[in-house]
Amino acid sequence: MLNQTPFYDIHKQAGAKLIDFGGWEMPVQYAGIKDEHNAVRNSVGMFDVSHMGEFFVSGPQALKLIQYVTINDASKLKPGKAQYSAMCYDDGGIVDDLLVYMLAENEYMLVVNASNIDKDFEWIEEHNSFDAELKNHSSEMCLLAVQGPNSLETLQKLSSTDLSEIKFYTFEMGTLAGFGDVIISATGYTGEKGFELYFNKKEADPDQIWRSVMEAGNEFNIQPCGLGARDTLRLEKGFALYGNDITKETNPLEARMGWLTKLEKGDFIGREALQKVQENGINRKLMGLKIDDRRAIPRSGYAIVDEQGHEIGRITSGTRSITLGKNIAMGYVPIKKSEEESTVHIQVRKRTAEATVVKPPFV
Repeated sequence: MLNQTPFYDIHKQAGAKLIDFGGWEMPVQYAGIKDEHNAVRNSVGMFDVSHMGEFFVSGPQALKLIQYVTINDASKLKPGKAQYSAMCYDDGGIVDDLLVYMLAENEYMLVVNASNIDKDFEWIEEHNSFDAELKNHSSEMCLLAVQGPNSLETLQKLSSTDLSEIKFYTFEMGTLAGFGDVIISATGYTGEKGFELYFNKKEADPDQIWRSVMEAGNEFNIQPCGLGARDTLRLEKGFALYGNDITKETNPLEARMGWLTKLEKGDFIGREALQKVQENGINRKLMGLKIDDRRAIPRSGYAIVDEQGHEIGRITSGTRSITLGKNIAMGYVPIKKSEEESTVHIQVRKRTAEATVVKPPFV
């Protein structure tokens, strides 16, 4: 039996195509991926991402626990600030990437990927030797992402909170559609201006919030958007997807997450392994690839080969960019091939297509 979000009936009524996504029955598209993608790039769209996980960490040593299990430095956070981070295994492989929200002194919210909720919770719980309480409220929380240039104008109609004050990676506890205690944040996964709305389904009516946002965005031709458009949008911006671009077989330094790996902050799980990687240097790097051949649409798992046809890597994410009208991908390439404008080849079925190595974002 697949899990369903509180918006499942709305998706069905809207004629969404539903798929199994990590054990959740989720909309992959409504009107079509292209229309939804363009709505977010040019106006406004709304995604149901209530399948994501929310853990709440509190207590005198809440920060110490977060510092120990994540690679970024959460001590830099203040209430109202959020941070992108990741958790690693002892060998430096990635458990998951996540968001850390500081709600108040000694009170945090961790937002994790849907398919990793149970695994992540067990991992943190296993390493909680601190005076900190960890609670999993994923099943009670709703999460909507309203994204695009007209997202602020859409949501401001429904909130007494000044949304223009919510800068990138900050949040406010505000009002929305007549309900209070809604976390309104700006962390984004589309590269566009936008907001994430977190609320407890026992305290705010999911149906009423969905319909209110759609009504408020009506003048901007707001579109409900599925996971298909979410994937094409995030790939154009070079954002990693867990299970594709980052896994337990990849480490943050080769995955271009070195900027959030704070080895100097003190002890954390995986630090020793990552220090060794840094000292020895990485052998491969997650890079962007542009393919001019229109027919050669790159897909996850396709081989990246050298001039002689020897496999040197694999595509981790690939699509035809809706914004650019070009084929784009991400994949791990050997360091000697990771210089921008280097040439590699993609094995597309029985032929190869030339690809240019670039540093994301593509758009």
